[in-house]
Amino acid sequence: MKAFDAHSDIFTDITVRRLKGERNIIGKYHIDQLKKGDVAASILGIWIEPLYVNEDPTWRTLQIMGAVSEEIEDMKEHAGIVYKYSDLIRLNQENKFGIIMGMEGVSGLRDDISLINVMYRFGVRHAMLTWNEENKFATGVKSPNKRRGLTQIGVKLVKRMEKLGMIIDVSHGNESTFWDIYINTTKPFIASHSNVYNLCNSVRNLKDDQIKAIGERNGVIGVNSWVDFVDAENPCVEKLADHVDYIVDKIGIDHVGFGLDFANYLDFKTLKSLQDEEYIKTQGIEDASKIPNLLNVLKKRGYNNDELEKIAYKNMERIVRDILV
Repeated sequence: MKAFDAHSDIFTDITVRRLKGERNIIGKYHIDQLKKGDVAASILGIWIEPLYVNEDPTWRTLQIMGAVSEEIEDMKEHAGIVYKYSDLIRLNQENKFGIIMGMEGVSGLRDDISLINVMYRFGVRHAMLTWNEENKFATGVKSPNKRRGLTQIGVKLVKRMEKLGMIIDVSHGNESTFWDIYINTTKPFIASHSNVYNLCNSVRNLKDDQIKAIGERNGVIGVNSWVDFVDAENPCVEKLADHVDYIVDKIGIDHVGFGLDFANYLDFKTLKSLQDEEYIKTQGIEDASKIPNLLNVLKKRGYNNDELEKIAYKNMERIVRDILV
């Protein structure tokens, strides 16, 4: 059963490896696992890693864009870029991996919303306003300023994104940013890689009113396999399935998908910058090849094939269909 993973950091691996002189990164290091997991499409984010966030995020953004531009030429046998919904359909028919280019935080735009038009011209069709930090546009979950959400220029940015036809993503934003996005947008939006706060009380997870708001807007929540957001004591595929169950119970089968946030391919320096302890994987869903394990758990819990197809692919596909026109 094909899957749509709404959050991946493969662009980070591409950048690190290409800056060391390697080529064809997707073909060498990723496509086999993606095929084993039947991953047909994914949002790959331009992410300013913690190693660079205090230096020059705009320069790092350009470095990533340069590496991705080169990789696009190398990956044609295996993958292609999705600029509009028809591209996703075509790539599926060609049995190629469909890549939606995204931004995991917009600090690289500095304070100039016209640069989002540049990113759109490059091919970016998705963005989160922040990666945990407080920036010129929005406020992330690690900011001490809980009342700060979108700034005035941040409001202008989300309105520009909607007008361009970009997928707006609330993951990593604090609660004030979430509600400011909700108030200042009209189209469906996503939480690409967030779980349920009532099951695992990380600030990165969604509270019930947020979950219900996403459902009311006809959006989708992508469940995340990162251990800190799954379960404090026993992060495993069964506990991740509990998050799916909870979301389905609250807002229905049409509003949950995958945003699995695998990090098994990230280099040691990047992983070390994310957490002090050794990187731990959620048991049973350690990488993209293990996605069928999650579907099997859900099937045993009574989900039928139509429901599993919605969770695995069709719900996120609907977002692409509705926004990328």
